[in-house]
Amino acid sequence: MAEIGIGIVGGGYMGKAHSVAMSAVGAVFNTRLRPRLEMIAATSAASAERYAKAYGFRRWSDNWRALVEDQRVEAIVIASPQDTHRQIAEAAFALGKPVLCEKPLADTLDDARAMVAAAEASGVVNMTGFNYIRTPASQFVRQLLKDGVLGEIRWFRGEHTEDFLADPDTPFNWRCAGRANGNMGDLAPHPINAALALMGPITRVMGEVETVVANRPGGAVTNDDHAQIMCRFASGVMGHIYSSRVSTGRKMGYAYEITGSKGAIRFDQEDQNAVWLYLAEGPEATRGFRKILTGPAHPDFEPFCQGPGHGTGYLDQIIIEAKDFLTAIDTGQSVWPTFRDGLEVAEVVEAVIQSAEQSRWVDVSDVGGLQT
Repeated sequence: MAEIGIGIVGGGYMGKAHSVAMSAVGAVFNTRLRPRLEMIAATSAASAERYAKAYGFRRWSDNWRALVEDQRVEAIVIASPQDTHRQIAEAAFALGKPVLCEKPLADTLDDARAMVAAAEASGVVNMTGFNYIRTPASQFVRQLLKDGVLGEIRWFRGEHTEDFLADPDTPFNWRCAGRANGNMGDLAPHPINAALALMGPITRVMGEVETVVANRPGGAVTNDDHAQIMCRFASGVMGHIYSSRVSTGRKMGYAYEITGSKGAIRFDQEDQNAVWLYLAEGPEATRGFRKILTGPAHPDFEPFCQGPGHGTGYLDQIIIEAKDFLTAIDTGQSVWPTFRDGLEVAEVVEAVIQSAEQSRWVDVSDVGGLQT
């Protein structure tokens, strides 16, 4: 085993999650590389010091450049606002340091493309932080699809629905301004990423994007609340994706349904330790969806607990992500999802927005991207 110095930029919601994950991943997965919480950076010295003491970092800074350039920081996690991602990533790659960057990859498509170019030019390990698709349940679903258990796939429906802005009297806050902070920047990338992971490339989209509550106490909303997307996959399969921050009653509605010629699957993140599987076999009278509880037989479950049905939680997804990042660094080979995979999500998002503005189907390839 060898130590690796970890630097995290940002100490808020995701900064804390990544800090906890890096503290626990070595014990959970017995990784060859053992993280050392070397430095954390925040926008002020006071907050950086507070985060460092709370999470267990050796040092802190109010300057992300100082963190990136520090010799004892050997790998970097970017958990700061989207408009800072490009600068930090490019600086890290210039020094040959691996980067795990939270989603979305950037606040603009141009910046996302530049980050992919920098990552691939450097040859350094890079990864985009899509954690929900890493649950043991969703990893199991990916394996079922790979094995053809559902037969010929006919339909996909995905969603990410929450209700943190469902109440029109909720005051205006930072989430209500700027495209990157709206539904299409914040929530939509998750179900799009799930669709790409489970079904493969999306070729065409028809989207509608809407602001439901235009004015809130304290200000006018300048970004979207929800969006619906009709899509066509490269396989020819039809699909539909919905994302919303105004879905009353939904807290973590990251869910999908997949229908095939031999069966179907349902999954809902609010019950993240279960997969509902229907197989078209046996007498009709005894067919039906059956609930499969995840356990040691499913991917990345056993390191957490040897008891089937005991369940994993949100932070466990981040720990799995940390394991994958450390494994990539150890082997020198980036693992899915890379920055390029993050760019693929960004291009679908851009195609949806163009479709909504122009009221027509848009080919994702028309949005353009880096050439392979």
